[in-house]
Amino acid sequence: MQFAGFTLRNNLFVAPMAGVTDRPFRQLCKKLGAGVAVSEMVTSNSLLYGSEKTRRRADHTGEVDPISVQIAGADPAMMAEAAKYNADNGAQIIDINMGCPAKKVCNVMAGSALMQDEPLVARILEAVVKAVPDTPVTLKFRTGWNRANKNAPTIARIAEASGIRAIAIHGRTRADQYMGEAEYDTIAHVKTLVSIPVIANGDITSPQKAKHVLDYTGADGVMIGRAAQGRPWIFREIEHYLATGELMPPPLVSEIHQVCREHLADLYGFYGDERGVKIARKHISWYTKGLVGSAAFRRAMNQIPDIPAQLAAVDDFFGQLAEADARLSYEADENLQELAA
Repeated sequence: MQFAGFTLRNNLFVAPMAGVTDRPFRQLCKKLGAGVAVSEMVTSNSLLYGSEKTRRRADHTGEVDPISVQIAGADPAMMAEAAKYNADNGAQIIDINMGCPAKKVCNVMAGSALMQDEPLVARILEAVVKAVPDTPVTLKFRTGWNRANKNAPTIARIAEASGIRAIAIHGRTRADQYMGEAEYDTIAHVKTLVSIPVIANGDITSPQKAKHVLDYTGADGVMIGRAAQGRPWIFREIEHYLATGELMPPPLVSEIHQVCREHLADLYGFYGDERGVKIARKHISWYTKGLVGSAAFRRAMNQIPDIPAQLAAVDDFFGQLAEADARLSYEADENLQELAA
């Protein structure tokens, strides 16, 4: 896929997720089939540039191109400055967040709250595009502020007129948060209105669903968020299905054991031992959710204090799984749905 001046492996995108899409996770998703992985949201407040969290979120050492960094804020000048700062520090694509429904983001009129103020949207987009003339700028937003105000078509036209190179739309409103089901009619309508690439996002939990959404909306690509947590190989499964029409067999337990092990090593190296162990817990929980016998294992994992014990527990769990079945086996189909929710 041609995207914002880059030739991508495919049209599969990792959605930016706070606390999830750090450098280790982005690298893993790209390795397992994603064409682009967008960073965690980086603040536009320059007073926080020196903070450890912001520095870590902006760390792209060794990352596969293209490097896409998402920024958030409500002040055009600050957003422009943030775009320039990140472009000067290695970002090859600047992505603007108007999709986050979190209250702490919306309460400062950032994220999806911005969709209420269309003139401000235009000023922000124009300021950011002007600030980084040699760096493509993309935009992520929702279908609207609430179900009575689905103004994604207007925002999309503003974006194209402002010089935005591509848009990603989550099929819920800000008021929906992550409740209910995503709808794709608005995305399909937007696709008919603009000539820039449109990426569909929301509830894409399987290869079949990815194909359905692409066919239904006419979108140029799909963006996957929560369904990739603990299942980063979903990207290669979708890539294979779109190319062949056939589903891949479940992955080997031994392979996913190795994937998990390598991911944990990256987390320990990226965050340091103490913080790395804590952050690894949620990833281990996602990797094992729905797998046979995993409930007790996940409860015990939260009490394990150090790296050697954490790795030993992971090795023991996957060793027992492999003895029962060479391939990953989930307890029931509903667990897969839970995993992807």
